[in-house]
Amino acid sequence: MPGIASAATSVVMAYLAAGTRSIRIGAGGIMLPNHSPLVIAEQFGTLASLYPGRIDLGLGRAPGTDQTTVRALRRDPQSAEYFPDDVQELQALLAPVVAGQAVQAVPGGGTNIPLWILGSSLYGAQLAAALGLPYAFASHFAPDALHDALAIYRARFRPSVQCDRPYAMVGVNVVAAATDAEARRLFTTTQQSFALLRRGERGLQRPPLDDIESFWSPAEKQLATQMLAFSVVGSPDTVRAGIARIQADTRAEELIVVSGIFDSAARIRSYEIVAEAMSA
Repeated sequence: MPGIASAATSVVMAYLAAGTRSIRIGAGGIMLPNHSPLVIAEQFGTLASLYPGRIDLGLGRAPGTDQTTVRALRRDPQSAEYFPDDVQELQALLAPVVAGQAVQAVPGGGTNIPLWILGSSLYGAQLAAALGLPYAFASHFAPDALHDALAIYRARFRPSVQCDRPYAMVGVNVVAAATDAEARRLFTTTQQSFALLRRGERGLQRPPLDDIESFWSPAEKQLATQMLAFSVVGSPDTVRAGIARIQADTRAEELIVVSGIFDSAARIRSYEIVAEAMSA
């Protein structure tokens, strides 16, 4: 996918972990149907051995690609149907090695890397609840089922070794700038990307526009607005209030913030504003 910096998640995580000292680095995430659980256990077991206590592993069920690419990956097109079994196999490979265990992840066994279930529907919520795992919802692009998914997850949660209570994360698009007007302009990059989805066009981010209304059709605007409903765009005060509103609305323990900004300096500044707003 040309709009993705790299599909080699574990390689990118190693680079980020090597350039930092204390922050946690998480995969958000590994589409497990595309991979062998043993390979993922050894990749992330290596990361956890190099950077102890700093690695999280988010797991998704969707292949995230087309059937031609699935065949290129040498995977069964029906692999997604085995997702619950694959998650539990991965858990076992990351657990302490037991006597007589025929297949071991080396390294990986005994690392007990924290696992997350990712989702944008009720399926992931049900699985995360049944396995007693943290749950992250992709509300930054698929917000429609968010509240129903969180309700099911919390109601059906079964405590596990990893989690004794429900623990949820929600995705939020946040574009922050010095003023509301500048933030809205920067946000047009993300709006263009979602409008282009309706046209069947994928590619690199586009520069912001002064007038987004001249870019999209009414149908494209409706789709993009619906998909981007969980977005906070504005000045520091606007962002602070918006994030607080989402936290109160969802009662999420964590937020995963996405800032799809074309200019790298503006993107970094946006994250800085978010950090300042969250610590205020």
